[in-house]
Amino acid sequence: MRRLSLLGCIAALLVSQSVLATRYPLPPEGSRLVGSTQVITVPEGNTLPLEAFAARHELGLSNMLEANPGVDPFLPRPGTQLIIPQQLILPDTVREGIVVNVAEMRLYYYPKDGQSVEVFPIGIGQAGRETPRNWVTHVERKLAGPTWSPTPNTRKAYAQEGKTLPAFVPAGPDNPMGLYAIYIGRLYAIHGTNSNFGIGLRVSQGCIRLRNNDIKYLFDNIPVGTRVQLIDQPVKTTTEPDGSRWLEVHEPLSRNRAEFESTKKVPLPIAPALRAQLVSAGGEAALERRSGMPVRIGM
Repeated sequence: MRRLSLLGCIAALLVSQSVLATRYPLPPEGSRLVGSTQVITVPEGNTLPLEAFAARHELGLSNMLEANPGVDPFLPRPGTQLIIPQQLILPDTVREGIVVNVAEMRLYYYPKDGQSVEVFPIGIGQAGRETPRNWVTHVERKLAGPTWSPTPNTRKAYAQEGKTLPAFVPAGPDNPMGLYAIYIGRLYAIHGTNSNFGIGLRVSQGCIRLRNNDIKYLFDNIPVGTRVQLIDQPVKTTTEPDGSRWLEVHEPLSRNRAEFESTKKVPLPIAPALRAQLVSAGGEAALERRSGMPVRIGM
């Protein structure tokens, strides 16, 4: 299913925000449920788009849309109650370095002190220019003031839209990579942006995009050599120490152009046996709804 094609309209509406990551105390081994859901009310006289509320609470636009279906993304109606989905299930991975879950468009950073996890919303690659989905690498280098040399294919794609893209973009506030870049592998980077949109959307050429204050925080705190793992987990489950079972389901990324253009939901990439187990535990509605929020499905 198309994962938001509102970019051109939304871009003109968005505002910059100055919040940083959501920090959660790291739960003990055997537990992966953190945070809590909030509810806010859109104030009277509101003139801000949904993205502004997402940025204020350190979420991506997709996170807000999953949790609040039917809300006007351009101008939420005053008096509307918005769910702020800040409860989540940590990915089922090692708690080390950076973990990027492209399916939920979040970056998890585990500081070396082992006491917390910091969660950042991200923008990822467009359909056909994918951010890697199953990859373990590391931070190779960091650069303040990155330059950008778009590939010939990127320039051609822009030209087809009637836009002229230079072969080289110097460092500075007009650079699409923003003011800081953390390079992972040879071809990809975690970087900032020169536009106040795209967080929680598929907008990049394959790299991982963060709001500017977020990338500066990571740039200042993450050393070269840090482990980086990219995963694709639209379905996350956990059985907590008290025996409760939880299920978090995100709309999966389209796998090809046909799925991206379709109005149908993308099939969830889970094994039939796991689906049957989740359905028998009361998770069928959560699998269908795909709210991006943990749902308790049984003991």
